[in-house]
Amino acid sequence: MAKKIIGNLKLRIPAGRATAGPPVGSTLGQWGLNMMDFINPFNEATKGMMGKDVIVHIQVYEDRTFTWNCLGQPVDDMIRNAIGIQKGSGKPHVDKVGKITRAQLEEIAKTKMDQLNAIDLDGAVKVVAGTARSMGVEVVD
Repeated sequence: MAKKIIGNLKLRIPAGRATAGPPVGSTLGQWGLNMMDFINPFNEATKGMMGKDVIVHIQVYEDRTFTWNCLGQPVDDMIRNAIGIQKGSGKPHVDKVGKITRAQLEEIAKTKMDQLNAIDLDGAVKVVAGTARSMGVEVVD
């Protein structure tokens, strides 16, 4: 019989730099999980992406074991890196912080295609464009 899942966690962690401190330690500690069983394999798996944040999904089972899956860099980080800004706008429909081209959107969409709720590349580009607009980034052709 399959193990019963008692929790699903989603963390944003700097690649290759997970430590027993927050956010990893406090989150895993709440579930009674061995932090080092996550930290060492995570740091090893993501050392090639140093300097970037990555999204990690962790499934916690009733016997206090877990599985994890690294989803890579978040779309908002990819947009910020593509246009060279530090953060999005506080008033996205009023204050624009930059411009992004369709080619840049397509590149991001191709990278994240398997994680987006889209059937084809055009749909994925629309999802990424929506994220950009919500950050105060103007989409240009």
